[in-house]
Amino acid sequence: MSQRPDRITIDPDDHYADCIGRTEDGRQFILTTPFEPATRRQPGCEYIALYLFDADGALLDAQIDSLGPRDQVDAQQHRAIRQARLHALGAIEHRRVQVAPFAVEQFGTTFGLVARAPEDEDDLWAVEMQPGNYMAFFEPWDSGVYDT
Repeated sequence: MSQRPDRITIDPDDHYADCIGRTEDGRQFILTTPFEPATRRQPGCEYIALYLFDADGALLDAQIDSLGPRDQVDAQQHRAIRQARLHALGAIEHRRVQVAPFAVEQFGTTFGLVARAPEDEDDLWAVEMQPGNYMAFFEPWDSGVYDT
């Protein structure tokens, strides 16, 4: 049976992990775009989230901006917020990060790299980027890769 991870490794890529790395002072960061999918009852919501971690991977801060439903997102506003979040970090290096799973509540929603326990004896631990579950991590936790 797998065990709950202490740290998740994420390698930069050209997809969901295109903006991860370290700041000049050694903090780690993940800048990402979580979302709540639209349903018949809910319009959904798009977000920009900047997660900051200390050098050891413990969460320091979560800065989350709500952009509204996908079909109403202003692309210029999205780019401006993303650029402002990046600029505020100062000098950065895009590189592998190793961070602890975490969850924060904002806008009535759970955000973060949320650990999910096995539901039965054949199931495995997973860590999912929420909301949206658009990045899912499984053992080995230090592989740097994720499923979409």
